[in-house]
Amino acid sequence: MASQSEDDLSCPICQDIFRNPVILSCSHSFCQDCVQRWWSDKPLMNCPVCKTRSLQKDPPRNLALRNLCEAFLLQRDQRDSTESPEFVCTLHSEKFRLFCLEHQELVCLVCRDATVHKKHVFRPINEAATDHRKKLKKTLKPVQEKLKLFEQVKRDCEQTADHIQVQARHTEKQIKEHFKKLHQFLQQEEEARLAALRAEEGQKTLIMKVKLEALSNAIAALSDTVRATEKKLTDDNISFLHSYKAAKEGMQQRPLLDDPQLPSGALIDVAKHLGNLTFNIWDKMREIISYTPVILNPNTAHPDLVLSDELTSVRREQKQSLPENPERIFFYASVLGSEGFVSGAHSWDVEVGGSSVWALGVFADSAVSRREKPSRLLKLVFCDGEYTADSSGGAPVVLPIKSRFQKIRVHLDCDKRKLSFFDPDSDTHIHTFTHTFTKMMFPYFNTVNSQPLKVSPTPFFVRI
Repeated sequence: MASQSEDDLSCPICQDIFRNPVILSCSHSFCQDCVQRWWSDKPLMNCPVCKTRSLQKDPPRNLALRNLCEAFLLQRDQRDSTESPEFVCTLHSEKFRLFCLEHQELVCLVCRDATVHKKHVFRPINEAATDHRKKLKKTLKPVQEKLKLFEQVKRDCEQTADHIQVQARHTEKQIKEHFKKLHQFLQQEEEARLAALRAEEGQKTLIMKVKLEALSNAIAALSDTVRATEKKLTDDNISFLHSYKAAKEGMQQRPLLDDPQLPSGALIDVAKHLGNLTFNIWDKMREIISYTPVILNPNTAHPDLVLSDELTSVRREQKQSLPENPERIFFYASVLGSEGFVSGAHSWDVEVGGSSVWALGVFADSAVSRREKPSRLLKLVFCDGEYTADSSGGAPVVLPIKSRFQKIRVHLDCDKRKLSFFDPDSDTHIHTFTHTFTKMMFPYFNTVNSQPLKVSPTPFFVRI
């Protein structure tokens, strides 16, 4: 209320309490000396506020206003005698009236006329506080945005940590079920595999715990900075300007942290534990078993896809709630094999059955976001009864094939720079891409319906 009264009793020219106020015909009042100085270099005697021409060279005194000013000054002097020293100039014991833009500090009227502030630019406290609040809010904005980013990544990490537990429990169940299917159980093998799973679970959970703790600490630090700065923004003008310089320097001295990211490879490597499980057990049991050459990686699967427990088939169902980890594909309803190839020759057969729409091929791993359409994808597409050869960057080629194949063989020969597709039942050649494979190439599977795509097992006969 006092500050409002002071504004009402301040001369629009000098911004100080009226001294010998006079009133013009337009009803605006000014200090007598101020208005005379204002008019001294002006051709017309216009009001400094509304520009209305004054009819009198010597305007009448505003006695009522003078009495109000004298009463206010008396009250202010009494108040200032008990006011905190931080709101009073320590050099002249005068109340702060202006803000020096050069020195970025509050000054009294005596300071204004001092040599140290010669030719400096001053602003009224209210105006300076408004401008500097805007500047501080602008400085605060990236910190607030950084805080939001940290909070979002923390939520993603929390979801990932929960999913790690789900994966661990599901994988543990599958491991046990696989072992139950065997007529002879190697207890030591089971314990070893479970121990490896739990060790990975513990390791990756610990990594995520450290990540969450770091994010929590960063969020706490940013929150403290934001909270402290926001509190300063609510201070009264003098308190705010008094601490503004230190607050701004403190924020500038605290560098913004790097953008947080959900770490790649955070999820349980399910394929390592479940992939070719029966084959690996056979390797110790020295028996003849079947081997699946490609194991699907659930950490890359689009949320619409469901993989079999053995990670050898995929079908489309309702969207699942899964972590948005960096490995996951979002551009198509697709999934990748767990193992990539950069050299040698590799083949795998895929049972497509009665599926009306599917795509098979290879995908080059890169730093490109899995939300974007890939730039290195070679695939054979079946849709609406047509086979199409589709390579990223090139126009799709419709193939002159009328047969409806039930199984597709994908043959990747990195050394010969060829990716070929066949019908393994009739040994019919479908199409061959010629490409220089410089990146790790991963088997690629895409389906848009509930009819599963299944990787066929390959029989191995080993002579002991």
